Amino acid sequence: MTAPLIDPFARAITYLRLSVTDRCDFRCVYCMSENMTFLPKKELLTLEELDRMCSSFVNMGVKKLRITGGEPLVRRGIMTFFQSMTRHLESGALAELTLTTNGSQLEKYAQDLFDAGVRRINISMDTIDEQKFADITRWGRLPQVMRGIDAAQKAGLKIKINAVALKGFNEDELPTITEWCAERNMDLTWIEVMPMGDLGNEDRFGQYWSLKDVRKAYEDHYQVTDLAESTGGPARYVRLEQTGQKIGFITPMSHNFCESCNRVRLTCTGELYTCLGQEGMQDLRPAMRQHPDTDEALEQAIRAAIGLKPKGHDFDYSRQRADGQMSRHMSHTGG
Repeated sequence: MTAPLIDPFARAITYLRLSVTDRCDFRCVYCMSENMTFLPKKELLTLEELDRMCSSFVNMGVKKLRITGGEPLVRRGIMTFFQSMTRHLESGALAELTLTTNGSQLEKYAQDLFDAGVRRINISMDTIDEQKFADITRWGRLPQVMRGIDAAQKAGLKIKINAVALKGFNEDELPTITEWCAERNMDLTWIEVMPMGDLGNEDRFGQYWSLKDVRKAYEDHYQVTDLAESTGGPARYVRLEQTGQKIGFITPMSHNFCESCNRVRLTCTGELYTCLGQEGMQDLRPAMRQHPDTDEALEQAIRAAIGLKPKGHDFDYSRQRADGQMSRHMSHTGG
């Protein structure tokens, strides 16, 4: 059962994104509705079950584990899970343990994360304007996140800022955010907005700012050099020669990266999504809970799910509408 996970298109699955909660202390407009109905806590996998799930994936060749949410650090007792995962780093079975966060809880947990073996984190942050930050997150407070960034850097964590490119919202902040990241020695990745969740009053196509245009904006102000490196995710990187910083582009819409997809997503209830842009999923809970003394059935269920991984997603804005729309919110699978 230690053979690597290979999908039907000969892609090795080495990257697991685990959502440990669907809850968040923000309500970002492209991620969830303002009045979300969250899962009853009893439906969530326990921390021990999350450990068992992740350990099975690690045993089958997953080398990178990213913890997501919702906001992962609002889950009660979550640091015990990080501390438990440290053993896989120490054994060498896991190459990297990391997380994506909104930064709101970093002032409290940054040092604990570093002590558990986390070395790099992604912070989702679309603006550094305090009023615009309040508008886009609905509930968020920028000074709290800024204190979290201070705490994270003090603890020794390397930070990458993830910004969703939103037309008419943060276009004018591109140079400001870039310079702010450069001053703090933080890399920056731009992400195209994806058609996920009940749109309600949010117009995904109207929000869409192609990263082709973002790159053109950089080329108008900087000398841009393409980089061949990868951090194991979907981003393509360039270097700005004037600042030396690395800028990433995640382009599910203008240029999908499905041919090199190496990742799957596990929800906090045990649903395995092998593609962010497809509705298909497999529930791993029965295989785990019906066999408490052995992981053989769980590992077989994981392999069966990987065997159904699709070639790619159907996201498409080329016909001037948000094709490939997913009914579930981004927070359900953790991005």
